[in-house]
Amino acid sequence: MLKRPAVLVAIAATLLTACGSSDPTPSSGGQSQVDSTTKGDWSAVLAEAKGQTVNWYMYGGDEVLNGFINGYVADQLKKFDVTLNQVKITDTADAVNKVLAEKQAGKNDNGSVDAIWVNGENFSTGKQADLWFCGYDQDLPNAKYVNFEDGAVANDFGVPVEGCESVWQQADSALVYDSSKLTEADVASVDSLFAWAQKNKGQFTYPALPDFTGSMAVRTLFYDTAGGPDQFTGPLDEGTYTPAADKLWKRLNGVEPSLWRGGKTYPNSQDDIEKLYGSGEIAAFFSYGPGSVADKVSKGVYPDSTREAVLSVGNIANNSFLGIPYNASHKAAAQVLANVLLDPATQQTLFKTNGTYPAVDLDKLTSDQKAAFESVDLGPSVLPLAELTADTVPELDASYVSRIEKDWKANVLQK
Repeated sequence: MLKRPAVLVAIAATLLTACGSSDPTPSSGGQSQVDSTTKGDWSAVLAEAKGQTVNWYMYGGDEVLNGFINGYVADQLKKFDVTLNQVKITDTADAVNKVLAEKQAGKNDNGSVDAIWVNGENFSTGKQADLWFCGYDQDLPNAKYVNFEDGAVANDFGVPVEGCESVWQQADSALVYDSSKLTEADVASVDSLFAWAQKNKGQFTYPALPDFTGSMAVRTLFYDTAGGPDQFTGPLDEGTYTPAADKLWKRLNGVEPSLWRGGKTYPNSQDDIEKLYGSGEIAAFFSYGPGSVADKVSKGVYPDSTREAVLSVGNIANNSFLGIPYNASHKAAAQVLANVLLDPATQQTLFKTNGTYPAVDLDKLTSDQKAAFESVDLGPSVLPLAELTADTVPELDASYVSRIEKDWKANVLQK
């Protein structure tokens, strides 16, 4: 699951100066390719990685995931004499801005950031600025478990990956709700959910955009309002976007008085939303991490009556990636990290401990490996993986995402 990587705002004004380098060598600050002396030679990568520390910049607000990263993943890296240093951040843009600042300062080697949990707009903007180390993803030994023909692997929010990041987890969206307050009929569609919200004022809301999950919620509503995703392939098209968006803002403004606090304010983050649900202030919310619900139910944070549903519009799904900056000091160690994350045992443990859905293709696993996933029981609160993914819809291109987030502020938040 991806944990709310934020939109890159700070670097947008600098792209014109940051882009345009066609030299692919690190010394020029352009998009770096894998060193020809190690490309395809995993033993050489392992030899270079020995003794290195990989500085992984990533969202640090999920304590269960933090424990997994600093426990299981760190232990696996130690087997290769690689040390993991998790650098916790609240905004992915902070890490990408750091790399951009180093590039602008001419620091094209020995950068301070070795890996970033990245996707969506952050990846897109970083790619435009030639910030990524590229060409290694399919050379990882565990890449054999990845379906690179999958559009959600080959493209990140509509932006071709082109070897510039390595997939490591899958995010699926769902509506989480308290079944003691909502029926299955109430969560069958957006219309039925909104009808319930209007009868049960204050019991539903979503985070203010650009919160990553709040943005997903609005994109889900955008698809529903427009009749599906089919007309929104590729970069932003004003002719198809504007009519659908106008209808969406009218719809959201119509339901706003029924939201938490009458829609006069919106929670700042998904963390705030989850706290509201745990305290009983709201009874339904959209989530990008439906698998993690089981842990919160078992700990008593969420009620036992918690259930999940995919509305008739479908489940927006995407993948999270590991990006290696072009000037990273420890590219070899970062590649070892990327490979460890794709190990089926790592993926299965992450699924079991954090409810994070696998980025590997289960059909590419051995029967025993596949059985390990199928044996994980996340309890009655969590939809089975097959049911959750039965009706997935693609992410919009990053250009649509940026526009929706901007227009939501002007047409909903500030109205």
